[in-house]
Amino acid sequence: MDRARSRLALAVVTGATALFVGAAAPIPIRAANWLAPGPDMARALGEKPSECLAEAATPGEEYEIEVGRAAFRTPLTLGGQASRAGLACENCHRGGRNNPYFLFPGVSGAPGTADVTTSVFSSHRGDGIDNPKPIPDLSGPRALLKVSRDPKSKDLKIFIHGLVTQEFDGAEPPPAVLDGLVAYVRALRPDACKANPVQAIRAETLMDDAIRATNAAGAAFAHKDVPTALLMISSARTQIGLIYERYDAPDLAGERTALHAADLDLAAIQEGLRTSRPDTVVRLTAWIVQARALTNKLVQSEGKSLFDPARLAAAVAAH
Repeated sequence: MDRARSRLALAVVTGATALFVGAAAPIPIRAANWLAPGPDMARALGEKPSECLAEAATPGEEYEIEVGRAAFRTPLTLGGQASRAGLACENCHRGGRNNPYFLFPGVSGAPGTADVTTSVFSSHRGDGIDNPKPIPDLSGPRALLKVSRDPKSKDLKIFIHGLVTQEFDGAEPPPAVLDGLVAYVRALRPDACKANPVQAIRAETLMDDAIRATNAAGAAFAHKDVPTALLMISSARTQIGLIYERYDAPDLAGERTALHAADLDLAAIQEGLRTSRPDTVVRLTAWIVQARALTNKLVQSEGKSLFDPARLAAAVAAH
């Protein structure tokens, strides 16, 4: 049963990814491929839970949290089939919460569930049993979470390491990335939740995520941790891609060109990190300045994009 589900899911994911890459996709937003169809899809693509992230107590803790937050938002952290499909931790745990709309072929049962012991994603933990479970809210009450968040315990670090390397067949994460993921998840607390339980998905907030990830890359580079810095830039590029796919209207060609250029600049920065170019820090700083200017341009034309609720709803209705 699990083997058959695996073959089906791989075929669906491959087809969905090809559809996303092609220009004819009815909804050119990759996340639509693993959301429950129906009227709630527009809501799922237009808003997400507000992040319940506690403030760091020290600069060192802040660095760890920012590294973990960025790693949480890029598919490269998970690796394996999940990465090829474009899935990041953020897709199941939006804003560090859960995702009641998540419906991945061969992995989910009802919307909002996932089978964490399926061979669709794991060559280590596939048990041949169809047993999807509700996706937990990582920011929910501590008593309802199965892994201790106690800083004195190593349970959370062991759990996250196993999740990346076994549950998703990912590569061994850089030590700072693993520590960062642990710090980020520990900082997700119900007492840090905002008064507004949801936030609209906007170009500005995704650009802010990209800038935060780039800042984390600079901090990692200052720590002489190139592998972590590279993953941070990958996270920034992920956010640029999430914006790019929503600026699909013909009269937004200028914005798409600017986003493509921003991504190419990040790719060049990655190469500079790999080769220890002496101007890497300068280029990181320059990219952040340019990104803030690009944010203003994107905000001005956002009403023409699929960030606009009415345009998004129309695209979903036509799907």
